[in-house]
Amino acid sequence: MKISAQSLSDRAYQELEQLIATLELAPGAPVSEPQLSRLLGIGRTPIREALQRLSREHMVEIVPNRGIFVTEVNPRKQLLVLETRRELERLVCTRAARRSTSAERAEFKRIAGDFRRAAKGRDDQLFLEADKALNDRTIVAARNEFAASALASLHGISRRFWFGNMHRYADLVLAAKLHACIAEEIARGDEAGAAEAVDRLLDYIEAFTRKTIGIDGGARVSKSDG
Repeated sequence: MKISAQSLSDRAYQELEQLIATLELAPGAPVSEPQLSRLLGIGRTPIREALQRLSREHMVEIVPNRGIFVTEVNPRKQLLVLETRRELERLVCTRAARRSTSAERAEFKRIAGDFRRAAKGRDDQLFLEADKALNDRTIVAARNEFAASALASLHGISRRFWFGNMHRYADLVLAAKLHACIAEEIARGDEAGAAEAVDRLLDYIEAFTRKTIGIDGGARVSKSDG
């Protein structure tokens, strides 16, 4: 069966986003269409389309007459990402609690169980898998394509920052439990509970981010932090 150009473009985007988010393509590294085409076994046109999308999401930088580079990880910019993500995450999760189907709520309950198991076993890989599943499911269940589009681009940036710093600064057990609470509140259809759970998680992630640059973990982002 012939695969459409759109499908190949989506696949190229998903695979490149994963390589960047997990630091397999290192921050600052130069990349090229021919190199990535060989790496993924996908033609250059879908690769080009994926790179344009990743550029809009601040995952790569296309510099005229110089080339294409994976963007650097910047903790201060990450604080601005979190400031934006907090509002969008609250919206998406409360709408997911309101609009999810019974089948979707069962899936959120399953994801919460994965987070609880990741916390108990201190399982990094299970945590990362559950985190991506929660992000993907909430975006679908919220039934708001505009908020979903805006939030999806921030998730990749946040995942990369977490992946690069979790072993030095993160409390995996606490992070997994905070994520589990969001999934559980959505599964219960509790909008207020979901909003509160999102705020607790973002408070933790912001404090974690501030640790990486020596800023007081109790302080919220201010204009001077940018």
